[in-house]
Amino acid sequence: MLEEVMQNPEQVVPEHAKIVAYQSKVDFPGGKQYLLRVMVNERTSPATVVTVYRTSKIEKYWQP
Repeated sequence: MLEEVMQNPEQVVPEHAKIVAYQSKVDFPGGKQYLLRVMVNERTSPATVVTVYRTSKIEKYWQP
């Protein structure tokens, strides 16, 4: 899932000074949809994944 979001994110959202969130809606086992968010420091070479998490609060983070 991480690799898919990194290669084909549905959105790339700025978060903090050096961090952007690659995020996509993902169906998890059990039929529940979550937002998988990958925090990435793009200013390093290569880009560095800072953290990865899933959240059910899609409407909170999803950009229209």
